[in-house]
Amino acid sequence: MAGRIEDYALIGDMQTAALVCRDGTVDWLCLPRFDSHAIFAGLLGTEEHGFWRLGPAHAADAAPPTAARRRYRGDSLILESEWDTPRGTVRVTDFMPPRDGAPQLIRIVEGVTGRVPMRSALRMRFSYGRVVPWVHKHEGRTVAVAGPDSVWFDTACETYGKALTTYADFTVAPGDRIAFTISWEPSHKQPPALPEPEQSLEATEVFWRDWVEQCTYHGPYREAVVRSLITLKALTYAPTGGIVAAPTTSLPEEIGGVRNWDYRYTWLRDAAITLSSLLRTGYREEARAWREWLLRAVAGDPENLQIMYGIAGERELGEAELDWLPGYEGSTPVRVGNGAAHQLQLDVYGEVTEALHLAHMTGLSRNDYASLLQLKLIRYLENHWDQPDEGIWEVRGPRRHFVHSKVMAWVAVDRTIKLIESGDADGPLEKWRELRDDIHRDVCEKGYDKERNTFTQSYGSRELDASLLLIPQMGFLPPDDKRVIGTIEAIQRELSTPDGFILRYPTTGEDAGVDGLEGDEGAFLACSFWMADDLAMIGRVDEARKLFERLLALRNDLGLLAEEWDPRLQRQVGNFPQAFSHVPLIDTALRLTASGAYGG
Repeated sequence: MAGRIEDYALIGDMQTAALVCRDGTVDWLCLPRFDSHAIFAGLLGTEEHGFWRLGPAHAADAAPPTAARRRYRGDSLILESEWDTPRGTVRVTDFMPPRDGAPQLIRIVEGVTGRVPMRSALRMRFSYGRVVPWVHKHEGRTVAVAGPDSVWFDTACETYGKALTTYADFTVAPGDRIAFTISWEPSHKQPPALPEPEQSLEATEVFWRDWVEQCTYHGPYREAVVRSLITLKALTYAPTGGIVAAPTTSLPEEIGGVRNWDYRYTWLRDAAITLSSLLRTGYREEARAWREWLLRAVAGDPENLQIMYGIAGERELGEAELDWLPGYEGSTPVRVGNGAAHQLQLDVYGEVTEALHLAHMTGLSRNDYASLLQLKLIRYLENHWDQPDEGIWEVRGPRRHFVHSKVMAWVAVDRTIKLIESGDADGPLEKWRELRDDIHRDVCEKGYDKERNTFTQSYGSRELDASLLLIPQMGFLPPDDKRVIGTIEAIQRELSTPDGFILRYPTTGEDAGVDGLEGDEGAFLACSFWMADDLAMIGRVDEARKLFERLLALRNDLGLLAEEWDPRLQRQVGNFPQAFSHVPLIDTALRLTASGAYGG
C-alpha cells in the first residue's frame, strides 16, 4: 500500500519527476516526460504496478523500515534519507540530474556507521502498471523493454531476478558508496551512455545552488519561499517553458472518492500565477520561456483559447480511465488526460493578461506578438464576457455567471487599457474604458447580495466562493470597501473549517452539486492563503500572520504541499506537490514581509 501523500518527497529533472516515500520506495515515475506513461505506478495501485525500493534489508513478512531522518541537501532537489538500524546507520541520496541526454534517476547508498545489510528491489511495469517488460542482460547491463520504451539499470552490485523483480543484496560499511541508476531510452535506439553518478551529483548540486542564488527574497520566510520556488522550477518542463500543475494524476481530493484528476498539464491559470511569483522573486528567464510557450500554444487562434494545453502546447488531452488500477487508497476512477481542456473559463483571460502585464511592468523585453495577443483576447471578451461559463473550479455541472469569471474579465480589460496608456500598444481606448465600466457595474449589481453584504458565487446565488477573496488582490475594489470586508467576513463564517482553513465552495446546501460531482473535498490550500492575504490587506495583520503560519505547519517535513487539507483525517489530499498551493504561499510571504507582519 502506498504511503500517505505527505510521506513523499519530490525529485525531478525539469522534464519529469519521481515521488520517493519515507521507506525508500519510488512509487511514481513517468518517463520520459511528466505526462508519459508511468513505469512505477504503485502510488495508484499496489507493488504489482511498479516500484523501486532501496533501503535496509527486512524480513519478507515485515513492513519496510522508514527513514529516521530525511532532508533536501541545502537549497536543492537532492534528497538524503538516513536509516538507523541495529547494525548501523546508512544514507541514501536520490536525485535526477538536469537532463543532458537520457533521463536518469540516480540513487547512491552510503555507509555511515556499522555494517548495514541493504536491498534494492526493482519492479518495472510499463503503461501505468499494465505491461510486464522483457528484462534481460545486454553487454553486462540490465535492460527492460516493452514496445517503444527501454529502461536501463546500472549498478556495480550483483543482481538477480525473482518473481519478475530485479534484486540486489549487499552490505555497506563506513565510507562505502554504491550507486544505482535507471535511464530511459527509446527501445529502437542505441543504449544510453553509462551513468557517472558522482559527477552527476556534483553537477546537480551546482545547478540548484546557482539557480537559487538568483532569488531576490531575503525575508523571514525565506526557507519556505525558496523551497516553494524550487518546487515550481521542478514543475517546469525545461524544453518548452510549460509548467505542469502537479506531477501526478488521480491523487484524490477525498480519500475513497471520485474527485481524481490528471494534473500533468499546463493550465494557463496555474502557469500564469506561477509566472507572477517567479517574476516577483527575480526569475525573469522562466517568465520569458513561459511567455514564448504561451505564444506558441495559442498560435494564431486566440478565439479558441483553451484553459490548458500539453506541456509542449498539445491541444488534445482526451480523458480516459485506467480500470486496472485500484486507485490511491481505493479512490477511483484513475484518470489520465483531462476532459476540462475545452471548457469555457472566462477568468483565464484575466490571469493570462495579468501575467503579461506583470512581465511588462518588471522590464521583461518587449514582444510585439505578446501585445498583439493581449489585444486579440480583449476583442474576444468584448463579445463573450457576459456569457455563463464553467469558472475557475472547472465545474462539470451547468454553466453559470460566476462572479470570479466576470472580475477576471474586468482585470483583462483593465490591464490592456494600462498597456495602451503606456504607449506600448494601440487600441480603442475609450471603447474599452466603457467596457471595463460595464463589467464592473454588472458585477456589483448582479453578483452582490446587499442584504448580507457579500459578493456571491454566481449571479442569483446565495452561496459563497473563496475565489471572491481575489477581488481586492486584483484591484477590482479597494480593500477598505465595505463590500470587500463583508465578503471576507462572510467567507470566514460560511466556508471556514473548524481549524480556520478555507473551503472553495459549499458541497452541501442550496447549491450542492454545483460542480456536478458526488462527495466532498478538503480545505483548498490556495484559498486559505488568499484569506491570509486579504486579512493583511484589511489591516488584520496579526490574524493573517497566524493563519499563514498554521498553513506553513501543514507542509510535510520537506516543505511540500498537496492541493488540499482534509480537516477530518488531518492529512494532505489531492495531487502532489501542487503548484497552486506553493504559488500563494510565496505571494502571502511577500505581502506579510512587506507589511512587517511576522513573528520574532
